[in-house]
Amino acid sequence: MIIQLIIGALMIGSVYGLVGLGYGMIYKASGLMSLAQGDMLMIGAFLGMTFYKYLKFPFMISLVLTMAIMFLLGMFIERVLVTALLKKGAQTVYVILCTISISMILQNVAMFSWGSNMMQFPSLFKRDTVLIFGHKIIPENLLALGVGMFCMVAMHFFMTKSKFGTSMRAAAQDEMAASAMGINVSATKGAAWGIASMLAGGIGVVVGPIFGVYMAMGAMIGQKGFAGAVVGGYGNMYGAIVGGIFFGFVETFISAYLTSSYKDFISFAVLILVMIVMPTGLFKEQVME
Repeated sequence: MIIQLIIGALMIGSVYGLVGLGYGMIYKASGLMSLAQGDMLMIGAFLGMTFYKYLKFPFMISLVLTMAIMFLLGMFIERVLVTALLKKGAQTVYVILCTISISMILQNVAMFSWGSNMMQFPSLFKRDTVLIFGHKIIPENLLALGVGMFCMVAMHFFMTKSKFGTSMRAAAQDEMAASAMGINVSATKGAAWGIASMLAGGIGVVVGPIFGVYMAMGAMIGQKGFAGAVVGGYGNMYGAIVGGIFFGFVETFISAYLTSSYKDFISFAVLILVMIVMPTGLFKEQVME
């Protein structure tokens, strides 16, 4: 049983970590906060299901197409909506309200397009379970874990080894200095919003077969991803990943050994405790001025 619990905790933790990573990227790149990440995940799940179930595309093509569309959606939100607000001199709180409005719009678009009932994402594998050390594991869980870990590693190398990733980090640290060095700060901000949306949408596709696809599926996942980002140190890429996995283990083992009825209550109580004891998170991320 312990093997199943660990794999389950790593799977859901990697989901929270990637969603939290999106929150952190947006904050680091633009100093803003988007509260629509959970619904980006939901829209990604619906798009992936449409490509795979109805249009009969192979799963990997469905995943790549969904991530590409979600990247463009994230770029559109930043370039057209957020930038327009900022040019009008809007305060940060208005941008947050804008993302809440976007969240509501996405939910209503999903309800209008696919309905309000839960939809079944077809199974991706012929076998219901696979054996690992004598324990039966759902293969979709392993896929979600693998995709989550791959995205985390890919993001690490992109942000630290690629020229554009380095430009994004430089622009996040000092916009004026980055502009003086010839970095297109506007493009890095748009890319950060696009990547955050892409990660959320992609992870929505891989968890669709596990949880089903429905309008409210992103709400709790988005909240847990945000909580993971806060626990790790809001704005810290590695902190979001560690915080997400931390929450995955907390809620999985609480459900297994205490109660599943109050796992969310206990998980968020742990969040409050961490915020009191370590207000800058596990990685001691400082608040941006």
